[in-house]
Amino acid sequence: MDIVRFSERLMGMKDEVWLRHANPLSVWTRVLTPLPLLAVAIWSRAWVGGWAWVAIAIVLVWIWLNPRVFPQPKSFDSWSAQGVLGERVWLRHRDKVAAHHKRVAKALAVGSGLGFVPFAYGLWMFDIGFTCLGIVMISGGKMWFVDRMVWVWRDFQKGGGSLSDLETER
Repeated sequence: MDIVRFSERLMGMKDEVWLRHANPLSVWTRVLTPLPLLAVAIWSRAWVGGWAWVAIAIVLVWIWLNPRVFPQPKSFDSWSAQGVLGERVWLRHRDKVAAHHKRVAKALAVGSGLGFVPFAYGLWMFDIGFTCLGIVMISGGKMWFVDRMVWVWRDFQKGGGSLSDLETER
């Protein structure tokens, strides 16, 4: 099992949750809030000691709740919704994803993953520069990945794929 599928299972991402996550509010709050909030929560160990674990737990609960708290969008025409649908194609129909998308997605995953080094270092050393560098690398890579997934979704549709092809719970 690859890390992406493991993450999907860990997060309990069923079809209904994926469709709710396609809401632009879910996508944008998922992109913009978790890393900065997690950084502050971890950094709070300097101010509140062991209570920082409570702040970290709250952020982790938010990460899990986020794709569930917004309603399914009325339309899947937005960039963010198409990015989520492309991610579903990536997970469910990777054999139908063009090789050039796979290469770029892997490179983005590596680049984004490398952002954890300055992020972790910055959090450990209370260095805001490294922490922010890590956030920019991780979030920037994720945003570029979502943009690539929009392309994957559009290619999937051109090949005759549809929303119903993404359902796994029948």
